[in-house]
Amino acid sequence: MAEAGLPLSVRDLTVTGDRGRVILSVPALDLPAGRALGVRGPSGAGKSTLLFALAGLAAGAAGSVRWGDQEILGLRPEARARFRAARVGMIFQDYLLFDEMDAAGNAGVKALFAPRSERRSILSGALRELARLGIAETAGRGVASFSGGERQRLAVARALASDPAIVLADEPTASLHREAADRLTEDLISDVAGQGRSLVVVSHDARLLDRMDRVIDIVDGALAGVPA
Repeated sequence: MAEAGLPLSVRDLTVTGDRGRVILSVPALDLPAGRALGVRGPSGAGKSTLLFALAGLAAGAAGSVRWGDQEILGLRPEARARFRAARVGMIFQDYLLFDEMDAAGNAGVKALFAPRSERRSILSGALRELARLGIAETAGRGVASFSGGERQRLAVARALASDPAIVLADEPTASLHREAADRLTEDLISDVAGQGRSLVVVSHDARLLDRMDRVIDIVDGALAGVPA
């Protein structure tokens, strides 16, 4: 059973890059638990930087990113990693799959790093998500031969296998043709709505963004319409 989504509260978030240049500034951002937020904007505007900051993965991040009662930027790296493992499912634009492993191994990869008591649940969740996404027959196949659509569905299955409270997705439909993108959108939205997860999606896909509860724009590293 999926853990209920967590509310998001961002305050005075900045991400600093080379030579002290601020590449992202978000004074305030809130998302109720179990809701879906879309993030759009030009390429290079800072959308993926925001997504990584929300996961505690952005180097040079300062300020406050609070999921529920947990402020993650103040945690040590090891504690942030534990938070992600327990609460966050990430869907990367470039998939980041392991070609030497089969689909079931990729979808259940979190089990390799989880406490022994949680491994069976994650592996069962991986097979469940492969079936739900229509690629159960690929469980024993090496992913090197997968199509773009299969790889993206596998990336979604991996993100959802551990029943995370939070799903963070970076351009999940970018490499898919329209029909496949629409199918994946429906699968992702129905899962999030059905399980009450909190979802943040970076995307240029207008059809996907139309399914979000709220959409924000990032332009030149800042929330559009928010005074500097």
